[in-house]
Amino acid sequence: MENKTAFAEVIESSLSGWTSQSWQWNRFPIFGSLVTIETQNRTLFGLVYQTQTGSMDPTRYPFPYQKTEQELLAEQPQIFEFLKTTFMSMTVGYVDHGHMVHLLAPEPPHIHAFVQESSKAQAQQFFSNEQFLHLIFGAQAQQINLDELLLATLKYQKSLGILTKERLRQYLQAYALLIGNDYRRLKFFAQRTEHNIRL
Repeated sequence: MENKTAFAEVIESSLSGWTSQSWQWNRFPIFGSLVTIETQNRTLFGLVYQTQTGSMDPTRYPFPYQKTEQELLAEQPQIFEFLKTTFMSMTVGYVDHGHMVHLLAPEPPHIHAFVQESSKAQAQQFFSNEQFLHLIFGAQAQQINLDELLLATLKYQKSLGILTKERLRQYLQAYALLIGNDYRRLKFFAQRTEHNIRL
């Protein structure tokens, strides 16, 4: 399936999420952003929670040249041909017949499925309610920094211009319920939100 907006493809897949490899080592989605995969039956949504760049060849490692990236690109561009970037996305929902569902999809994406960044309209639809937070909290076993990821999703929404004060209030209410109304944690998270995400 040709997709001119795709920039990566799936190399590992499961119901709970997938790992993708970027076609260009220096292009990857930001932490806390949404990516999508179009399948024959539905559009899958993934939340990016980890990114890694390294060598494609296990016998070759990046060497410190004490030069800037621009200098190396001009003098030794071949060293960048051995780099690869992978990123991990947790499944946080899907669209089925135009309806947004904040659940794990019935099946994982196929290996080599194309990955693209979510459009603003898709992000607007996805973040229209806070049900996706249940999936993020359920993924804590994946050794993610939960509160950092939650703050990153708020910054991502703000960057798209879709985060409102009312949406932020609802987000914090859902967060409070999911942490069992832990007052200390809620207060600290709210303070960090206020400091880092100004509306």
